[in-house]
Amino acid sequence: MAKTKTRQKEQSSEFYENPEVLAQQLSKTEQFIENNKKVVFGLGGIIALIIVAFFGYRYYMNNLNEEAQKEMFQAVYWFENGEYDLALNGDGNNFGFLAIVEDYGSTKAANLANFYLGNIYLQQGQFETAIDYLESFSSDDLLIQARAYALVGDAYMELGNYSIAADEYAKAASYKSNDEFSPLYLLKQGLANEKANDNAAAIESYKKIVEDYSESKHKADAQKYLSRLEAQN
Repeated sequence: MAKTKTRQKEQSSEFYENPEVLAQQLSKTEQFIENNKKVVFGLGGIIALIIVAFFGYRYYMNNLNEEAQKEMFQAVYWFENGEYDLALNGDGNNFGFLAIVEDYGSTKAANLANFYLGNIYLQQGQFETAIDYLESFSSDDLLIQARAYALVGDAYMELGNYSIAADEYAKAASYKSNDEFSPLYLLKQGLANEKANDNAAAIESYKKIVEDYSESKHKADAQKYLSRLEAQN
């Protein structure tokens, strides 16, 4: 086995160091290309087309996303001012979020529009529709994605699906966890678990706030709820 490896090493070294051996290998390559021109150039053409298509698609999507962001500006303004019907449907001159999703569905702007739509439908009491739009949204952003999970939890709470709500709050709390928002989502998770008659799980949520987020403004509430549940047991 050692002899075989030594022989292979010598052959590899000869290939790189001996000009005659290298010339022979290049000649074989050239002969292969000559004999298989259609295959070689056909593959080259396909690869070139894939590269052109890839960069062309990126360029198109970047332009489309910029256009969608401009169209969405007014809808965001309406949303921030609580004019939800206009934010949803537009005013005939400016797009609402629904039109952004419909016309620019594959863009980042349309993805964000899903988040806004989920918020609006939650405010309007259309909880299942809110869930649909919020679950269509995805982001790597520290705050917005966690917020989306929490809003889905809120919608399930309103629908009386407390166990699912608790799961959504858990996702919100653990998504890139931080001292500012994770304790709030854990508190909501605890309350949802209490509603689901799972006091053991609720205790764990409250304990996590007390132990892991001792500086949080939600610690006092967590301690109060924890004491109440422990007294019941």
